[in-house]
Amino acid sequence: MKKPELLAPVGNMECLYAAIEAGCDAVYLSGKLYGARNFAGNFSNEELVDAIKICHLYGIKVYVTINTLIYEAEVDNFIKYVDFLYINNVDAVIIQDIGMFDLIRKIYPNLELHISTQMHVHNLEGVHLMEELGADRVVLARETPFELVKKIKENTNIELEIFVHGALCISYSGQCLMSSLIGGRSGNRGTCAQCCRQPYDLYENDTKINKDNYLLSTRDLNSLENLGKLIEIGVDSLKIEGRMKRPEYVYLIISTYRKAIDNYLKYKDVRITDNDIKEIKKIFNRKFTKGFLFNTKNDEFINSYRPNHQGIEIGKVISVKHNNITIKLTDDLNVQDGIRFIGSNDSGLTVQTMFKNNQKVKEAFKNDIISLYSKDIPKIGDIVVKTTDNNQLNRINNLINSKLRKVKIDLVFSAHIGNNISITITDGYNTINNTSLYIVDKSINNPTKKEDIIKQLNKLGDTIYEIDNISIDIDDNIFIPVKVINELRRDTVNMLSEKRLYNNDIKYGTYEIDVPDFDVVNKKVIYTKKYNEDLLTKYDEVIVDYNVDTKDDVRRKLPRVQENIIETNGKLLIGELGSLYKYRDKDIVTDFSFNIVNSYSVALLHSLGVNRITLSHEMNDYQINKLITKYKERYNKNPNLELIVEDVIEAMIIKYDLFNGKYNKNNKYYLKDKFGNKFRVIRDNNLTYVYNFESLKRENINTYYEMGINYLRKNSIF
Repeated sequence: MKKPELLAPVGNMECLYAAIEAGCDAVYLSGKLYGARNFAGNFSNEELVDAIKICHLYGIKVYVTINTLIYEAEVDNFIKYVDFLYINNVDAVIIQDIGMFDLIRKIYPNLELHISTQMHVHNLEGVHLMEELGADRVVLARETPFELVKKIKENTNIELEIFVHGALCISYSGQCLMSSLIGGRSGNRGTCAQCCRQPYDLYENDTKINKDNYLLSTRDLNSLENLGKLIEIGVDSLKIEGRMKRPEYVYLIISTYRKAIDNYLKYKDVRITDNDIKEIKKIFNRKFTKGFLFNTKNDEFINSYRPNHQGIEIGKVISVKHNNITIKLTDDLNVQDGIRFIGSNDSGLTVQTMFKNNQKVKEAFKNDIISLYSKDIPKIGDIVVKTTDNNQLNRINNLINSKLRKVKIDLVFSAHIGNNISITITDGYNTINNTSLYIVDKSINNPTKKEDIIKQLNKLGDTIYEIDNISIDIDDNIFIPVKVINELRRDTVNMLSEKRLYNNDIKYGTYEIDVPDFDVVNKKVIYTKKYNEDLLTKYDEVIVDYNVDTKDDVRRKLPRVQENIIETNGKLLIGELGSLYKYRDKDIVTDFSFNIVNSYSVALLHSLGVNRITLSHEMNDYQINKLITKYKERYNKNPNLELIVEDVIEAMIIKYDLFNGKYNKNNKYYLKDKFGNKFRVIRDNNLTYVYNFESLKRENINTYYEMGINYLRKNSIF
């Protein structure tokens, strides 16, 4: 049974040390640019260099996220940044932009490339495509069910990485435009405003049908119960989400999963206790779900009551007198803990002072009745939850700062009269043989004993090393100065550290690609949900859904989520990578969901047989013009591009059934936000589609023809 990699989220240097001490095998982190979590602390270039060195000393791999979309004007600086990572020995980069993937793969043939979940790979064919293109690892969409993960693992050779714990996106990653459309903060650019954590009301026609408000706020993924299944099928990397989280969170979650993985490998049982789960809940939880990975029940996927940390229940309010609140405890409470009253006003506070039997106390326990002051006044019967456990945080910080994680080494020391002293150290992967200039002589009156040598060799001080096995091969009645032993130990350990700080095999390649040349045309296209043959006289091309019965000259639109690729014929509009792999020998057009924003992406798709490429909704006129200009300059050919100029944009595509099986296609549904904006919602093909509250209508559309766009499309949804 293969030991999977435990991959830790790291938002800053403090979290890095927490992850190391907790026992991770690899970390993923971001610099100040191009990462999909711009609001994490992230790392300066100097910190990145230090982080890579620190991790490599401990035998930990470092993966840097460069998983945002890259616009044409950014490419030069982007590649300079990749070069910086490469020469500083990063183990891999995690990437979303398919054009930048192709560029990096060719310029840096030895740099390991991991496909971000933002690239929306969610079926076997999509994995096959990325494997064929040279990716080393695919991070599957979080919605991918276990049975499909198993099938992919059995039918590919590429590494698979699976999210197993932490926050979930309600929409398929890389397919959410909600934040971008509402406030100009793109999830594909690392600035998601987390619109899914905001309150909404759900309306059926004109009737509000929801009780709770946070209808799109997912619970946190927790896979501890099913971890063994992923280990059994050979998943290569188990990924923890949380680059926005505090160091104590990183330590606790990683150490718990470390324990579970090691236990399963040894006992075939994760041996996770109720107390382990309680500790995790205390540090952070939005309630837990097994996620679509393990086919959780629909009503166990969302926490519609509250989008933030749930804490753990520790008591109930039994008396309120002005601002003096009396609580009967069902669990312990300490001064400096954070609590929240759930019920009347959901207020919270940090406990500064509390009383038991009219005596000031610092701690209280189950069944105790305590009182405390609260500025906000709850009601009798309100539930009290603990949201911060100060003792827990102090305990974890002590563990993080203890520097207990050590690299175990085996050591052989040899000293024979008339010969140089020699020492051999191995960490299991690297072996260092070192010899002192000192020639061993007989002792006159104070021989060096084995115990003396072992004592000096064990003085590893603040190094990361710890001797696991030691062998001493010496003659009797010899003398070696302590200084000589110490110097030889220090020199050999330093040599081992230098070897552990391995360097990438630097190799540079050339970006080359063969692309076809396309005629310049000015054509109009419509995608319609209400097909009629008259449209063929008004538009140069008509697109309908794949299951609509039409004439052969109509293009068919395939869904952008397909765990099993649909079998079909004819001209196709495709929305995801698996369909590209399956149908690239046909007349295919890629849809906006491919997130194409630069000329390198256009070139790659054309080289793979794509006839026409629809640009991303997130491009403005300057960016469109820049892409086309650079494409023509670089390849000396015309691209075949399509731009959507009229649409009610799909803001989200969701696997979760917002209607819990009660959707009626004859009624109209919409989500209403706190500003009164109404987002139309449709359930179709076992997916939920959320549409933007306002329509897109690009002005002066003839200017796009002048820029070099060949096809302008209108999407007629409603």
